Amino acid sequence: MNVLPKVAIVILNWNGQKFLGQFLPGVIATAGELAEVIVADNHSTDDSLSFLQQEYPSMRVIALDQNYGFAGGYNKALQQVESEYYVLLNSDVEVTPGWLEPMVQLLDGDPGIGACQPKLLSYHHRHLFEYAGGAGGWIDKYGYPFAKGRVFDTCEEDKGQYDASEPIFWASGAALFIRSRVFHELGGFDDYFFAHQEEIDLCWRMQLAGHRVYSCPASVVYHVGGGTLPKGNSLKTFLNFRNNRIMLSKNLPWQRKLWIMPVRNMLDAATALKGLLSGDAGYCWAIVRAEWAYIGWWFFRRKRSVFPVSRKGKLEGLLKRNIVWLYFAKKKRIFSEIVDKTA
Repeated sequence: MNVLPKVAIVILNWNGQKFLGQFLPGVIATAGELAEVIVADNHSTDDSLSFLQQEYPSMRVIALDQNYGFAGGYNKALQQVESEYYVLLNSDVEVTPGWLEPMVQLLDGDPGIGACQPKLLSYHHRHLFEYAGGAGGWIDKYGYPFAKGRVFDTCEEDKGQYDASEPIFWASGAALFIRSRVFHELGGFDDYFFAHQEEIDLCWRMQLAGHRVYSCPASVVYHVGGGTLPKGNSLKTFLNFRNNRIMLSKNLPWQRKLWIMPVRNMLDAATALKGLLSGDAGYCWAIVRAEWAYIGWWFFRRKRSVFPVSRKGKLEGLLKRNIVWLYFAKKKRIFSEIVDKTA
C-alpha cells in the first residue's frame, strides 16, 4: 500500500530554470521524509524541463500544456496531487532548516486553521521583511492589501516585532501552507485572476467558510520577488487593480459593496491621474484597462468565477479604516502604528 506524504511541496515554475538550480536543492534537503517535492511546469520555453530531467530524474514533474498563470496552473497541478497539506512555494524562495515543521505543528494542533504562511524576508536584504507578504497579510476596508512588516513600499527591519503566531487576513502565495481538503472544498483559486491577489481572494473565501488563516513566524524563508513580473510592470499593475476589484465584488456583502465600490472608483481614478501627471502614462493606462476589464468580467465572465461557499465566518486581519489616508496623509508607515492605534 502506498502511503500518501503528509506534505506536498509544489513549486509552480515558468521559465525559472535559474531559480530551480539555485533554490531547489535546499527545498529537497529540508523536505526529508516529511514531504514530497513536486515541480509543476507552466509550459516553460526555457530549459527548465530538460534541467529537471537531467539533474533530478526521479523527481515528480507535472508538465502543463500551456501557461495557465499562477491561479490556473496550481488548480491544474493540484488536481493531480494527494497529501494532507500543500505548500505552494515560489521557485525564487530560499528555505531554511526546519522551516516545514512549525507549520505542520500549527495546523496539526488546531483543526480550525485552514492555512498559514512563514515569515518572508528579503533574499537580497536579509534583515528586511519581503514585499510579497512580510509576517502575514492584512487588508483595509477598501480592499487595499498590506502586511505585517510591509505597508505599500515601506519594508521594515525584522527585529522580532512580529514573531507571535496569530490570525491574519491572507497568507502569501509565495509560500502558502494549506490543508488540501480546504483548498479543494473552496474550489481552489479563481482561474480568471491568472496571477496576483488570487491568494487573498482564496483566504477571504476561506475565512467566510469558517476557517482561520495564521502567521507562523517560527518558520522563515527568503524571497527574491519579482521573478516573473517585476515591480512597475504594466501587466502587473493591470492584474493587481483588476483582480482586486473582482475580489471585492465577489466577497463583500451587498450592503457594504454599494458604498465601497464607488469609493474605490474614485480612489483608483485619483491613482491613475497621479500616474499620468508624474509622467507614467503606462501606469495610468494599466489602471484604466483594469477598470474596463472588471466591467467585462461582471457582464460576461462573472458566473464562471469561484464565489464563497459560505458567508458565516468571522474575518480577522481587517483594518476598518483607509490605509491610503493613514500612510500618505498621516505618514504612518509602520504596521504596528497603523493597526495598534486605528484598528
